[in-house]
Amino acid sequence: MLQSTEVARYHAMNPRDFEHAIAFLCERDGCLGVQVVGGAGDLGADVIATAPDGQRVVIQCKRYGPTTKVGSPDLQRFGGTCYSVHGAQVAAVVTTSVFTRPAAEYAGHHGIRLFDESALAAWATRTGPAPWMP
Repeated sequence: MLQSTEVARYHAMNPRDFEHAIAFLCERDGCLGVQVVGGAGDLGADVIATAPDGQRVVIQCKRYGPTTKVGSPDLQRFGGTCYSVHGAQVAAVVTTSVFTRPAAEYAGHHGIRLFDESALAAWATRTGPAPWMP
């Protein structure tokens, strides 16, 4: 129940507030230099931070409704910039929804970590790992 309540809280946010909520989770869990950089011209990065182990973390936030899935085109756009433009050592997409199978396959081939609504709720409630954790 706690997890569904947590996801509902994120669904109620607008996309910008969701980006700030993800930045808050990064700071809460020990990241340094956390920046919300999302918006027009962000080239796919919404939150950039340095993980506690020193790795550069680049996160794309997708605050979608429960019936809208994050698809392969979303992952391909992010995959095209997260490493080459933003210098990610850990790249992750965090959503309030779920990922399509092609999106998950693309992410698997390119080392992008996926956090769907369940993984987000677990991270937020401290019952699951943060995106940069193994």
